[in-house]
Amino acid sequence: MAKKEISTVFKIQAPGGTATPAPPIGPALGANGVNPGQFITQFNAATAHLKGKPVGCVITVYKDRSFEFEIKSPPAAVMIKDAAGIDKGSGVPHTNKVGKITQDQLRAIVQEKGGELNGHSEEANMRIIAGTARSMGVEVVD
Repeated sequence: MAKKEISTVFKIQAPGGTATPAPPIGPALGANGVNPGQFITQFNAATAHLKGKPVGCVITVYKDRSFEFEIKSPPAAVMIKDAAGIDKGSGVPHTNKVGKITQDQLRAIVQEKGGELNGHSEEANMRIIAGTARSMGVEVVD
């Protein structure tokens, strides 16, 4: 069987399990030759367990208008906000701290992100996520 010829590859971010073909998702899909209704049905089925958390998705569209998609984990900032139990990060993160997360919560975030982080070890990836937390005004405690 011959490989399908790729027409385009693009990325979107959508709420897991609750995406709709309304803007901005529907027009982005339609402009790239993807049937929005068909994509949304498959996407919501695959991300039902995420219950509205925003997730990234890489969509590969082939010349015959078929498509495949790969679901990424939620952004690190969203995972940090959930772990810290806050609604948003600090406007002045180095003076106003808005929450705390533990090393165990940090390790759980790194493990959920899996291979999407570009550190060479789990400790390096933990430092990456800790830096994101620090820039949001969230302290990492032992």
